[in-house]
Amino acid sequence: MNRQELADLIFPDARDISYYEEKYPERNLPEGAVVTRFAPSPTGFVHIGALEQCIVETSLVKKNGGVLILRIEDTDQKRKTENGVQGIIDSMKDFDIVFDEGMISETESSGDYGPYIQSQRKEIYEAYAKYLLANDRAYPCFASEDELAAMRKKQEEAGVNNIGYYGKWAIYRDLPVDEAAERIRNGDSYVIRFRAMGREDGRITHKDMVKGKVEMPQNILDIVIIKGDGLPTYHFAHAVDDHLMRTTHVIRSSEWFPSVPLHLELFHALGFKAPKYCHYAPMLKSEAKTDESGAVVLDENGAPVMFKRKISKRKDPEAAVGYYHREGIPAESVKEYLMTIANSDFEMWRQNNPDADLFDFPFALKKMSTTEGALFDMDKLIDVSKNVIATFSAERVYDEVYAWAQRYDEMLFVMLQQKNYSLRVFGIERGAEIKKKRKDIGRWSDVRDYISYMYDDLFDSVQIEYEYQLISEPEMLERIFTLYPEEYYNPEDDSQQWFERIKDLAERLGYAREVKIWRKAKDEWPGHVGDVSTALRVGLTGRRNTPDLYQIMQVMGPDRVRARLRTARDAAAQK
Repeated sequence: MNRQELADLIFPDARDISYYEEKYPERNLPEGAVVTRFAPSPTGFVHIGALEQCIVETSLVKKNGGVLILRIEDTDQKRKTENGVQGIIDSMKDFDIVFDEGMISETESSGDYGPYIQSQRKEIYEAYAKYLLANDRAYPCFASEDELAAMRKKQEEAGVNNIGYYGKWAIYRDLPVDEAAERIRNGDSYVIRFRAMGREDGRITHKDMVKGKVEMPQNILDIVIIKGDGLPTYHFAHAVDDHLMRTTHVIRSSEWFPSVPLHLELFHALGFKAPKYCHYAPMLKSEAKTDESGAVVLDENGAPVMFKRKISKRKDPEAAVGYYHREGIPAESVKEYLMTIANSDFEMWRQNNPDADLFDFPFALKKMSTTEGALFDMDKLIDVSKNVIATFSAERVYDEVYAWAQRYDEMLFVMLQQKNYSLRVFGIERGAEIKKKRKDIGRWSDVRDYISYMYDDLFDSVQIEYEYQLISEPEMLERIFTLYPEEYYNPEDDSQQWFERIKDLAERLGYAREVKIWRKAKDEWPGHVGDVSTALRVGLTGRRNTPDLYQIMQVMGPDRVRARLRTARDAAAQK
């Protein structure tokens, strides 16, 4: 029996690979167009690093009419979760990631290069595995778990540098074809292994699109390409799929970089042109070191000793993209932040192009981090989000907060039923005509606390602590809260007239009418107009820091303003 006959025995129904080469032809795309894929496993939530990858891929394909594919790699059936594919699709939709082809639901797909779920491509993998078997680049391996464990033990005892199935340790690598056929006919369990041709002292030179030119060891491992259940391993499946889907660029975390020699050898053995590999550093998180008791380790100055690690699905809630929706961080904010991680010059570009689409940014693979990944910084993300939300109209803020609150915050949702009033609340210091944008909201989960003072039910439901600044004497506060609504407040005033009246009140009470006057002779005045307006601000809102007080009062309306000031007056009288 020859190797072709052995291949026919193992895969009797497999088609010749020419069938698939004809079925999946080269794509008719503009020159230089990027074809890439997002290829997650349906084994749980989508990682924030995967979203970064999708943003990078989208940036590349949008440049020149390329194609972004959603392919599902589910060859590990044991880890597959129910509705895992739909979960991936929904997660990407939440961030407005649009795929040009691939899966569009748990069971449906769109495109001419499918199936887009690996478990449905079994016959394709069989054809290419058969091709490798016939050409002596693969062989059946009958090694049991006990045999593999014994092999690893011997390798450890011998102190070999490379633990694995290869060379003299590959006990079934050179099994005669006839003997292999007999064992197959007898029903012995087996897998199909790739026959590596590398040497332990051999080297290859590889040009990565992010890392540049790199020298690496040749692949020596005879990896499994078809498992006992008939499904392929990731390594083999990705080579076949990327070739037939005509992938030009494989973009992935640098943790896959050591696999490059193996993947390149697989492409070569199959007669494929390898795609361009792009390996970028994964995101990291800074964390304080702890000792065995769990106590934080301090340095000689008493500061925590910090170390960096990859963001963990197990440890870090922010690893899951769903976390950002629960927190109410808009999709645009997350994408903007991830782009700052992917290319360090994005922030400067955004400053110069505040209204441009995210994907107009001239993204460059060579500017991605090659060694140590960027530190994930939640505070930085919230700052970015504040800038993003500052560009939203009041209507958009209301709509997005309403949708978020309906799912996550019942109390806020009830407040927002007052739609017209709420639109006016969100319109404070917001709008195209406002030069200095309001930047106090970074996520929808903060909104209730930010605007609760504008709603009587929430304002009255808590014990208001009036924390005044310079003016804190009860008698003076009573005078301010009595005189202002009775003699100085006019809801018809414009902002300039409104402030002139507060100046008049300040002067009447013995305070400097202008801050600049007070600064020139601080000893002559107990304070200035700003101190009086602060007292009014605290009386009306219970807070010392708010958006523009004039706009707040306009939205509150005269009845609410007068009622709040009466409450503040009575509270001062009781001190």
